[in-house]
Amino acid sequence: MSNLIPSRNLRDWQQLDARHYLHPFTDAKALAAAGSRIVARAQGAYIYDQDGREIMDGMSGLWCCGLGYGQERIAEAVSRQLRELPYCNSFFQCAHPPAIELARQLAAAAPPHINHAFFTSGGSEANDTCLRLIRRYWDLRGEPNRCYVIARENAYHGSTIAAASLGGMKAMREQFETLDYISHIRQPYWYGEGGELSAEEFGLQAADALRGRIEELGPEQVAAFVAEPVQGAGGVIVPPDNYWPAVKRICDEYGILAVSDEVICGFGRMGEWFGADYYDWQADLMTFAKAVTNGYQPLGGVLVGDRIADLLIAEGGEFTHGYTYSGHPAACAAALATLELLQEGNIIRRAREELAPRLQLRWAELADHPLVGETRGVGALAALELTADKNARDRSAARFDTKGKAGMLCRKFSLECGLVMRSVGDIMVVAPPLILELRDVDELTARARKALDRTAEALGI
Repeated sequence: MSNLIPSRNLRDWQQLDARHYLHPFTDAKALAAAGSRIVARAQGAYIYDQDGREIMDGMSGLWCCGLGYGQERIAEAVSRQLRELPYCNSFFQCAHPPAIELARQLAAAAPPHINHAFFTSGGSEANDTCLRLIRRYWDLRGEPNRCYVIARENAYHGSTIAAASLGGMKAMREQFETLDYISHIRQPYWYGEGGELSAEEFGLQAADALRGRIEELGPEQVAAFVAEPVQGAGGVIVPPDNYWPAVKRICDEYGILAVSDEVICGFGRMGEWFGADYYDWQADLMTFAKAVTNGYQPLGGVLVGDRIADLLIAEGGEFTHGYTYSGHPAACAAALATLELLQEGNIIRRAREELAPRLQLRWAELADHPLVGETRGVGALAALELTADKNARDRSAARFDTKGKAGMLCRKFSLECGLVMRSVGDIMVVAPPLILELRDVDELTARARKALDRTAEALGI
């Protein structure tokens, strides 16, 4: 531990935490009563708590540590950059090599129609930036009435006022007044909302909700459609195979901008550089963050398609938007080292050809558990639905008396079994580091099964 941080026992850290540190997305009263888990160090795919207990990190931190922990090359790149140029702003016609080189490399990894990047400090700021770019684009096109942005229910796009307005999570939106030009349509969640429809029938119905909302708002007033390729924080909602081709046709038909939120799906998570690549979706804007630096530094941004960037450059005029830490040198250095590791180690190819098939195979085996209604996943993303009655197709019959109770129990037992799994209501989610060996995948699913067994016992199932 750094000599700037004193040595304390677990209880002391928990008391100080409760006294001084307000956590994100947390019931502060409940946390103070229970005491937080104090994580002391990490290495590879494992974290270690204050007592030295080893836990497999099945969530890659918060979807961000795709290369796991202990990547000395990233740490060294950041250290070297801090000694050479610790800070430089991107205002006042200034630039610096790390930001320029990172923009170049990201453009090279992106689809051919994307050649520019705008940097932020994280995913929320990236989605705020998208809203500004969308508005600026249509103003320059002479169509200022195109102000509506369509997003999806149960989507997550960040927690600032603008990003949370864009998101479709009810609990978040109930705590503040949202932006009135964001409109939400149904999510492509077949298991939870498909009823008696087949996956294919539901996929087309969910996609057609976009057409219906465009017509309802007026095609001349709709600016863009924003979506995650796979809804991560919403419970790894994998759309039916025909959903994205249908959405793509609708966006093209009405000429609206398409925005792919790649904060979770980008940088190998789905076995491709970006989730839009996986679905062959030619988005005009692609937001990114998290895994771009392997979590070593805060960095996000927007990859800007030529359709938008060319107009901004050709028309001129100031784009009145930006951040103090846009393109921070140390953050860009961390990203450059991360991209280098992804390429040199063929991490994305291996994720696609080895890790993802093994994870999806072993994860699907959990479907035989009496507590599991469905398993699903794509790439190195996977989820399972906890159900009170696995034979009930009617979701109301399959739900538990208290929503989220089973998920929280399973999360607790999972940690006790040495695995970080995330609960989203009564959905359990994993997004493990892409560096996992195949034997680690087997161990992950074995620990998940043990957690399911203990949860079923506690629930009397």
